Amino acid sequence: MFKKILIANRGEIACRVIKTARKMGIKTVAVYSDADRDAMHVEMADEAVHIGPPAAAESYLVIDKIIAACKQTGAEAVHPGYGFLSEREAFAQALKDNGIIFIGPNPHAIAAMGDKIESKKAAAAAKVSTVPGFLGVIEDAAHATRIADEIGYPVMIKASAGGGGKGMRIANSASEVAEGFTLAKSEAKSSFGDDRVFVEKFIVNPRHIEIQVLGDKHGNVIYLGERECSIQRRNQKVIEEAPSPLLDEATRRAMGEQAVALAKAVNYDSAGTVEFVAGQDKSFYFLEMNTRLQVEHPVTEMITGVDLVEQMIRVAYGEKLSLTQDQVKLKGWAVESRIYAEDPYRNFLPSIGRLVTYRPPAEGPAGDAIVRNDTGVYEGGEISLYYDPMIAKLVTWAPTRDKAIAAQADALDAFAIEGIQHNIPFLAALMQHPRWQSGNLSTGFIAEEYPEGFKARPPEGDAAGVMAAVAAFIDHIQNVRKRKISHQMRQGHRVAFDRDRVVLMAGSRHDVQVFEDDGLIAVRLLDGAGGTELRTHTVASSWTPGQPVFAGKVDGKVVNLLVKAIPNGVTLAYRGIATTAHVYTRREAELAALMPVKTAADTGKKLTCPMPGLVKSIAVSVGQEVKAGEALCVVEAMKMENVLRAERDGKVKSIAAKAGDSLAVDAVIMEFE
Repeated sequence: MFKKILIANRGEIACRVIKTARKMGIKTVAVYSDADRDAMHVEMADEAVHIGPPAAAESYLVIDKIIAACKQTGAEAVHPGYGFLSEREAFAQALKDNGIIFIGPNPHAIAAMGDKIESKKAAAAAKVSTVPGFLGVIEDAAHATRIADEIGYPVMIKASAGGGGKGMRIANSASEVAEGFTLAKSEAKSSFGDDRVFVEKFIVNPRHIEIQVLGDKHGNVIYLGERECSIQRRNQKVIEEAPSPLLDEATRRAMGEQAVALAKAVNYDSAGTVEFVAGQDKSFYFLEMNTRLQVEHPVTEMITGVDLVEQMIRVAYGEKLSLTQDQVKLKGWAVESRIYAEDPYRNFLPSIGRLVTYRPPAEGPAGDAIVRNDTGVYEGGEISLYYDPMIAKLVTWAPTRDKAIAAQADALDAFAIEGIQHNIPFLAALMQHPRWQSGNLSTGFIAEEYPEGFKARPPEGDAAGVMAAVAAFIDHIQNVRKRKISHQMRQGHRVAFDRDRVVLMAGSRHDVQVFEDDGLIAVRLLDGAGGTELRTHTVASSWTPGQPVFAGKVDGKVVNLLVKAIPNGVTLAYRGIATTAHVYTRREAELAALMPVKTAADTGKKLTCPMPGLVKSIAVSVGQEVKAGEALCVVEAMKMENVLRAERDGKVKSIAAKAGDSLAVDAVIMEFE
């Protein structure tokens, strides 16, 4: 077996590979850019080599620097992770030419399958059903428009060397093709160093299902079930699960056998993924093959018990697969949520900065479920502008889909992050969505269910009762602590306290009474001040002031809430609901009602930068008349180019930024008359 391997990647996937290498007794080498000098993967590896500036094109994408790092450290093999150089035939070939083993497929398989255009040609030659499209070289936007007109709308414009949602656009008209073609080429060039794109028919109301394949260098190829990745935003997967709620055993076998046949046709000899677009009627078409480890591979590992990274390493070393197809058994259900540094309340725009608080839920057994958290960050670390905004992948396994979803909801509620914006509120809300819970999915799910974007939900129903009870519990615990500090409560001496409280949340009032008995606190919800009892919640927890997560039981049921003390109250996050709860005595509540309400300043005549980013271009000039929806500028952040558009008709009064400027969030870009 290899004695030392190098991981040509960063972040959570580099940490993931290091964990398996450690388990196998293999030493590891990390590579890092200036921006990653203090990164977790650098700390975890046995050795680390600096490879250049923050920009990936000057560090992680430079083949010569990776090879030099191998020679410097004596690494015998390289695991590429995903993204960066993982699907670059030239990289695998360069390693081979230098006597270094590539922990991935052979260069021929990468050339045949890794390139999205070539993979479709190979699939067509193998008589695999493919989505209608144009697989040749597209010269310019006009050429792309002619192709789209012939195929019929809507169409998908996709980077040939792409992945991870980068360099992809859906176009519903000729004008959208022209704009999408330019943006897709630019993103593809920036992310992959290859600006080729292709155009194919976009299947309406599709589901995204992929088959995990695993091959060795002795001609053996098996499939390890499927994953469904239909919950997507901007063509980027958000939630994945295994198995798929759509498939029956016959369809699973048909897709698996087709994926294996395709892999064998190109002598595939590593872990890879054959992706399909599936109809609601279980029909399916070959989409592409990813010749690398997928981001969502943990859900397959959880239901099969197979460590895919270990298998990749063993196969690269020359070992035969230890499993036959008959030995692959799917057990239980797994759900994965991708936790990103982005603001769900501002159209999911990227967020950067320091992780002031980073407390993931505990990994391991949780009742009859299992929690796993793959991450590459730590408390006190920074989320950089230069790379993908992923913070972690939270995975839960349970015997059934319903239980896996419930475990995922609980784990998300217990995940504390502060210092940057993140998408946990959105993910937590998704777990409660009836359509998601029923398995009625499509890749248009998010666009259909959140057509105006994700909005904060007010506390209501059972969730409101739980949140009000926890707020009252926290207020009581803090008051008891204050009395002890001020010596109002001495050993064996109890001081009477006002049990009547008012909890104000999102404009709603909850009159409550708080009672304590043998360590349990009962919170009685009333119908108005002095009114009849509506319900009594019993709350039990070992929570102490300062802890970011309230972990306890409400009415005997385990609950987790993110909490943070504020004057006269606490902020709460639970089940995708984030709110502020003020807890007052009745007299304080009467006085608080008399306080004036602060109003936000009017920024309607300004275009501000919605996230920290780099201005790529300004599309208008001073004095120009603009129409609602017209592109004003392009701002790049975390490898994605974002077009900022006019919200209404107007005239440009001044422009405060220019191409090349790095802007902070809410920096003024231009003003209107």
